[in-house]
Amino acid sequence: MDPIRLLLVDDEAEFLRTLSKRLHRRGLTAELAHSGESALENLRQHPADVVVLDVKMPGMSGIETLRTLKREHPLTEVILLTGHADLDAAVQGMELGAFDYLMKPMDIDELLFKIQDAYTRKDLHERKIRVTSDRLTRQRQPD
Repeated sequence: MDPIRLLLVDDEAEFLRTLSKRLHRRGLTAELAHSGESALENLRQHPADVVVLDVKMPGMSGIETLRTLKREHPLTEVILLTGHADLDAAVQGMELGAFDYLMKPMDIDELLFKIQDAYTRKDLHERKIRVTSDRLTRQRQPD
């Protein structure tokens, strides 16, 4: 299995650095973005398999970012990070296509499992698309 291409998005720089270090110790390397806008720009340059996205950010909110992200990168899986006051936003995010959500502060191992599960789902979707595409290509070829 290829390494997971991971993007972490949060406006709290210290939280982002700490989270990145903790995931790195568990074998994951991540790109970092401090806003929704920078996350979308990063994804245009460096596609990710999984995005861990804070819901509450100044400027472009996590929900707005998710909406645009899923339109531009429909197979990228998104895990939302939310506080207790933002639970409604997490539910809305699930309706918009987020893979799952976690409440802050979250257990790092639980986040790691969710990242791995999200990656597995994305990989499965991509394999199904390849199989279907290959099948259609073979059907179109003359005998």
